[in-house]
Amino acid sequence: MDINKPKIIELPKVTDSRGKLTFIESNNHIPFDIKRIYYLYDIPDSETRGSHAHKELQQIIIAASGSFDIVLDDGKEEYKYTLNRSYYGLYVPKMMWRTISNFSTGSVCLVLASMNYDPNDYYRVYDDFIADIFVS
Repeated sequence: MDINKPKIIELPKVTDSRGKLTFIESNNHIPFDIKRIYYLYDIPDSETRGSHAHKELQQIIIAASGSFDIVLDDGKEEYKYTLNRSYYGLYVPKMMWRTISNFSTGSVCLVLASMNYDPNDYYRVYDDFIADIFVS
């Protein structure tokens, strides 16, 4: 897997008469150890989340329920995704500006992260993010 490019990952899905189960294993289904898990929910349909990038952190973003749109920007190219299946995860590499919007009612955005929270890992101003990309 190219860890410099975003990618939809199809996660395992076990189905029987009782329903479905999806599981995720670090360094097996995703390319990193999971250090933090968080989720977004009760988001008004007109709100936008994200609007930042990470210097080192990698993520898998999953629509655990409902749907939402994600736009990723590496400073050169934009990638657009609609997540609406709980067995698909979007791999988001480091140095990727992300904006999440168009949340359906009742949606839950589940995020698996490669690092513990570190406020110094964030770019919160797009111009600072772009400046560092073109310096590298």
